[in-house]
Amino acid sequence: MSVIAEVSVSADSAVAAELSAVVSVLRELRCDDLSGRATFDAMGQVLALRNLIDHHAARLAAQLDRLGVARDHGRSTRELLIVMGFAPSVAQRLLRIAASLDTLPTLHAHAADAAIPAEHLDAIVRGVSHIAGRSAEPIDDALRLTHVTDLLGQYFSGATPADIDTRARTLGNQLASDTNGPPAAEDRQLNELTHHRDTDGRLHLDASLDLEVGEKLCAALNALSAPRPQPDGSRDPRTIARRHADALDTILDIAARMPSDIASAAPKTQLLLTIPADTPTLAELDLLGSVTQATLRRLSCDAATTTLLVDDERVPLDISREKRFVPPHIRKALHVRDECCIKCGAPANRTQAHHLTHWIDGGDTSLDNSCLLCPACHTDIHHNGWDVFLGTDRHPWLIPPAAVDPTRTPLPAHNRRTLNLDNLSAAA
Repeated sequence: MSVIAEVSVSADSAVAAELSAVVSVLRELRCDDLSGRATFDAMGQVLALRNLIDHHAARLAAQLDRLGVARDHGRSTRELLIVMGFAPSVAQRLLRIAASLDTLPTLHAHAADAAIPAEHLDAIVRGVSHIAGRSAEPIDDALRLTHVTDLLGQYFSGATPADIDTRARTLGNQLASDTNGPPAAEDRQLNELTHHRDTDGRLHLDASLDLEVGEKLCAALNALSAPRPQPDGSRDPRTIARRHADALDTILDIAARMPSDIASAAPKTQLLLTIPADTPTLAELDLLGSVTQATLRRLSCDAATTTLLVDDERVPLDISREKRFVPPHIRKALHVRDECCIKCGAPANRTQAHHLTHWIDGGDTSLDNSCLLCPACHTDIHHNGWDVFLGTDRHPWLIPPAAVDPTRTPLPAHNRRTLNLDNLSAAA
């Protein structure tokens, strides 16, 4: 055996021996006869020890992954940790923390000092990831450090992991408002829903949804999953997960009973949007948190959104009226005039009504101030610099952003396009 190999084996043995000694000490520890003060102090030391153990567990998880220990046995590192005895959620948390060791050194320096529990550490890691995901461009190290410092400040001021998550969403929303294009949390192009059957024949769903669709789903599930007391007055025995599954069943039944012609149907799911009067950039949906101003404008077109203006103490100052919703007779007229999404040609029954002059900017709800856009194109219009106006032919026209067409030549609605643009005079 070479000298290097001998040194390596010796170091391995030393670490294992030290950890074994710590385990032995803890096994023999007795705290039953301590005074109140001594018990409090001991709990503080146990917390520090727990923080250090979680920190080293994350570092060891990173090393297991780097060395390919699980791959050598045909497993993922997560599967290996679960087999070793870690709960699946804990294994996933350790791997999330492990993946951030190189990119968030300041955060992990605090973890190495036993200053932060794993739950808060994980909340900050997820928060920084969320903020980065809401930026249209990659964030640099300096900006990442600014966000880590902000979230660490939340922890040291007494914030819970949920509070840190809320703060991260707010920071992500502010960053998204300063960048071009929809942030990841509001990008419909990233939406996915997959399903597969297991060996018992049961169907498993997995979805990744943008804020608006997610808010609609959560609102619908919440509305239909309220606990139902038993006939004798006892509590509903169903778990929350079971009640949500029953609510999904109800949603599918409702959809199946809808008429085939749903082009004129008004939105049914009610969304609540709260806007602080002094900081309107911090507008947030009731269930899923903050949204950008571009999404606020898009929601005000056709989604059933009630806008609530509040002061700094969250006392309501004003509440919007719902007259902005396009009524059935105008939706039918839009169906006849536009026939489809004016931008991409998606079928009319998959579209939303868009206000050419935004409702929140004083635009009225009328045929001449509306057009049909599918959800993806609706997002594109609001986020990426497209303009829509009514031509002299009383049909909607689109003006592309300069990034798409440097001349910004008007385009007719999809149902009125030909192989040439010889009808440009109608746009004047």
